[in-house]
Amino acid sequence: MASVMLILAPKEKAVGKETGKKKGKGQLQMQEQEQYMRELKAWLDETADSNLEEMAEFFQNRLEGYEEHMSVWRNAYIRMAEYVKPEVKRLLDLGCGTGLELDRIWEKYPNLEVTGVDLSEAMLAKLAQKHPDKNQTLICADYFQYPFEKEVYDMVISIESFHHFKPEKKQKLFQKIYKALPPGGIFLEADYFACCEEEETLLFTECARRRAAFHIPEEQFIHFDTPLTPEHEIELLYQAGFGQVELLECVSGASFVRGIK
Repeated sequence: MASVMLILAPKEKAVGKETGKKKGKGQLQMQEQEQYMRELKAWLDETADSNLEEMAEFFQNRLEGYEEHMSVWRNAYIRMAEYVKPEVKRLLDLGCGTGLELDRIWEKYPNLEVTGVDLSEAMLAKLAQKHPDKNQTLICADYFQYPFEKEVYDMVISIESFHHFKPEKKQKLFQKIYKALPPGGIFLEADYFACCEEEETLLFTECARRRAAFHIPEEQFIHFDTPLTPEHEIELLYQAGFGQVELLECVSGASFVRGIK
């Protein structure tokens, strides 16, 4: 029987702004990389004094045009659905938003049971409105804080959500994801990664500067891109316990990384 449940969980206050620079190039050749870094540094200089927005409010304020804005990753959403196999019966989607990847996944598997976690109540409400006949539990919460059940999800996915956080936060989250999967369970993320260590260091340094300039406490989320390199992301997944981790491909600027428990 289909059911929709929306759960509002307590969450920390978050402050945020995105950098706005999405490469969409996967691994860059040296000349392209140098040009990209010059453009990124110029953009950061131009926006150095820009105000920051609260994370959930950032998305709430852009809800009306959100799906059109995110359509640049249309092929990545389609590809995400192709990685979901028939044996997956229960799926956890972290940072699910309005469910652009779920639109595609439910086309293939209309009876799939989904738990979606996102900070934005407005986006979850839109997801519930789009799919009132689906078996979904939607949780408005910080996925770093919300407790996952152990070994109950066949697959955990996330797309374009994890590139705002420090390695130590990610590692704890990856450990939670690992515990939420049974042996053989799959974690699949599709995200924006730094093209090189220089970009990774630059963005974390600029993020720290803006926190200080705008007096934003470390515990508050900010919507500012701080992606890791694929190598550093994969290392964190191995440290979390995953026995097999691989960088699969880049689709529409979203690089797919898979971990198997």
